[in-house]
Amino acid sequence: MFPYKDENPAELAPVITVGIIALNVVAWLFVQGAGGDEALARSVCQLGLIPAEVLRSAPAGTSVPLGPDLRCVLTADPHWWTVLTSMFMHGGWFHLLGNMWFLWVFGNNIEDSMGHVRFVVFYLLCGVAAAAAQLLAGPNSVVPMVGASGAISGVMGAYILLYPRVRVHTLVTLGFFVTTVALPAYVMLGYWFLLQLLMGAVGSLSRVEGGVAVWAHVGGFVAGMLAIYVFANREYLDRRRGGGIGSGGRGWGGYPSA
Repeated sequence: MFPYKDENPAELAPVITVGIIALNVVAWLFVQGAGGDEALARSVCQLGLIPAEVLRSAPAGTSVPLGPDLRCVLTADPHWWTVLTSMFMHGGWFHLLGNMWFLWVFGNNIEDSMGHVRFVVFYLLCGVAAAAAQLLAGPNSVVPMVGASGAISGVMGAYILLYPRVRVHTLVTLGFFVTTVALPAYVMLGYWFLLQLLMGAVGSLSRVEGGVAVWAHVGGFVAGMLAIYVFANREYLDRRRGGGIGSGGRGWGGYPSA
């Protein structure tokens, strides 16, 4: 299932949401060379989060293959800053576009619920929590983790609490059959979260490294659900209720959701 819009208009201009999308696109084009082999490999090695390097659970000099002729060599420096820089790196065009589309669909309403400055802190905090979850899940992993999906998962976790009944228009593919359906946010996002848990459990049992950092998704989602209690601005939520935004349902804290 792929969401392409929701029925949840916002009052604040999504300045930070658009800004985060712009930063990710700029990083992809000018730091990662729009996916060129050498630039992409260098950015993933230097700016991606490598659990074994950050936690020093693998020796310096360990070689990590990134492709047929590309390798990443671990250093003795733990590179703590990659917890943040990895949030703005991606592994390919579809990775970037998919993440930015999810942020566009759900980010504007969460920014609208707390204001611009709070949203910056909230987003980064969720990204850090996602990275921490991935570090705990695979402390010895030498596979670099890149992508904004951990932080965006936090946005989705906040959304499911604030606006559980908002209708989210979703593209559904069943083999060669493609259709669209409008689902309540708690169904669409709940399904997505359960899928991450299932993929994480299967991956843990099979001990397969690489692929999707599902535990980062889980950690970010849970962090967003918890942090929204601190970051949501009651005045902004009351404004949405008073202005008639939504269609009468109630979400977290008695505040309205469609």
